Amino acid sequence: MIEIPSDLNPDLVPLAFLLGRWEGVGVFDFPGDEKANFGQEVTFSHDGRDFVEYVSHTWALDAEGNKLRPIESESGFWRIDKDRKVEVVMVRDQGVVEIWYGELADQKPQIDLVTDAVARTAAAGPYSGGKRLYGYVKSDLMWVGEKATPEVPLRPYMSAHLKKVVTPEQVAAWAKDLGDLPDDGIAFFK
Repeated sequence: MIEIPSDLNPDLVPLAFLLGRWEGVGVFDFPGDEKANFGQEVTFSHDGRDFVEYVSHTWALDAEGNKLRPIESESGFWRIDKDRKVEVVMVRDQGVVEIWYGELADQKPQIDLVTDAVARTAAAGPYSGGKRLYGYVKSDLMWVGEKATPEVPLRPYMSAHLKKVVTPEQVAAWAKDLGDLPDDGIAFFK
């Protein structure tokens, strides 16, 4: 279920499906790096202004699903215009700043993005651009990222399947709403 917060900037309603804290797992595989399963925590939040704040942390997992080491962290800001065009400014812990452009698909919660500009610090590894696809599928957030370097053409390198994390405050609010249900619960479905 997609919830639209009452204090969400009206311009951001098309991005409401992203809002919340998400956790899950994925696969990382890029030439020159060790292939790994990874865990991820992503938060999309808002404060009433015309952007969604984004924070992501990923870490390599062992065969039992335990955290081994960080892979990368990102943060940024997402905006959308009246024509469903999306722009993202993102900073990565590896010394990379990116500007992404794309659009929200028509009639479905899916966003395709491609890098428009990439800036790297001297310490950053080789990177020349990327593509990402985010989709809201059966109440889960799924994404796949593609990456290019001067030596490696654009290819998939990360993908994940994330589930929304429900906070105790949300559960309490839902429980409060249950007061209007009939005692037997079955009458609700009649």
